[in-house]
Amino acid sequence: MSKIVVVDDSQAELQLIESYLKAAHHTVVTFPNTEQLEEKIFKEMPDLIVMDVVMPGRNGFQACRDLKSDMRFSRIPILLCTSKGQESDKFWGQQQGANGHVVKPFKPEELLLAVKRALS
Repeated sequence: MSKIVVVDDSQAELQLIESYLKAAHHTVVTFPNTEQLEEKIFKEMPDLIVMDVVMPGRNGFQACRDLKSDMRFSRIPILLCTSKGQESDKFWGQQQGANGHVVKPFKPEELLLAVKRALS
């Protein structure tokens, strides 16, 4: 299937998302923060990035904007997976270049449907 990078500062969330994606036969690489994310993404060259928004340092909105403005990564879809579920948060995510938005807590099928949409 697809190679997916997951970025979340919560170890529990990383493990949960990873388990759902692996059960759907995806290859998963996880990172606990956005430090040196561009170098890590360049090395992995995933088909999709699933990223939390609320993280210390550079948050998911900022990282999404940075990745989308870099020609090396602009075509990689980014799915924001966050507790920030207001319409304004979804709109702001779209403005930063996000290709989808999943609100925590989520059901496995919600995540997998959003992943399928982002990959198609």
